[in-house]
Amino acid sequence: MAEDESFYAAAERRIEHFTLAIGAIASIATGIFWNLKAGAGVATGALLSWINYRWLKQGINALARLSTEQAGAEKPRVPASVYLKFLGRYALLIVAAYAILRGFSLPAPSFMAGLFAVVAAVLVEMTVQLFRSGPQPRADS
Repeated sequence: MAEDESFYAAAERRIEHFTLAIGAIASIATGIFWNLKAGAGVATGALLSWINYRWLKQGINALARLSTEQAGAEKPRVPASVYLKFLGRYALLIVAAYAILRGFSLPAPSFMAGLFAVVAAVLVEMTVQLFRSGPQPRADS
């Protein structure tokens, strides 16, 4: 079981790194081929995408840990910080998107493209796993 957890933890770390790398590469390419404002929009969207992924991962890990710790409890208790992180992700994205698009007048399409950096990172990780040779997680986990 510990092997499976380390396998998935490593995949989650790689997704975080891929998100930042894809966002950086895409923002540099956008800045070179279009303009610097569009590149800044992609970079900002990718950074928000990375923060959103981290908060989601932390919230899910906290819920998983709480569910195993309180398995026999009649009324499980979930800390307010878990709810705050789940809802805070959406509030952060909405407020940041509004402020960035209105205050800094970054191009909306480039900002939206940056938000998809985590999707691209997950696709890269899936491709890595398809061609990876080595220990894989158990089928029953």
